[in-house]
Amino acid sequence: MDNYIRKANINDLQKVNKLLYEVQKVHSDARPDLFKQGAKKYTDEQLKNIFENDLTPVFVFEKDNDVLGYAFCIFKQELNNNTLTPIKTLYIDDLCVDESARGEHIGTKLYNFVIDFAKKSGCYNVTLNVWANNLNAVKFYKAIGMQIQKIGMEKIL
Repeated sequence: MDNYIRKANINDLQKVNKLLYEVQKVHSDARPDLFKQGAKKYTDEQLKNIFENDLTPVFVFEKDNDVLGYAFCIFKQELNNNTLTPIKTLYIDDLCVDESARGEHIGTKLYNFVIDFAKKSGCYNVTLNVWANNLNAVKFYKAIGMQIQKIGMEKIL
C-alpha cells in the first residue's frame, strides 16, 4: 500500500473537485442561508492558478494512486501594518479527507505535513478558520493541538 503527501498538480483536478463538493455539502447542509448547494469554492481555472502559485501551496494525500485528501494553504504576512507584527503565517484555507477514507488519520497526516512545511518555510504560526457548526472539524482541530485564536460572531436579522 503506497501512500504519501505531495504538492497538487493539474492531474489532480478531478479528484480535488470531488473533495471540494464534499466540503461544500457539509457547509450548505449546516448553513443553507450562507452556502449554495451543489457549488464548489473554485473554478477549474482558479484551481490551475492556485496549483501553480508558490504563495498558495496545495498538498494532496495519495494512496494507491488515488487522492484521498488535500490541504489548501496560503502564505500571509502583515507588512507595514500599524498594529500587527510582520510575522509570516501559513493559513490553511481548506483541509478535506474523502468521506470514504475518514478515520484513517489522513487529516492528521496532512496537518502534520503542513506544520513541517510551515516550519521549514520560516513561518511563525499556522492558522485556519472553522465554522462553529462543523462540530467534527472543531473536535478534530482541538484534538491535534490547535487553539482558538479569535472568534467570529453574527446576529441574523
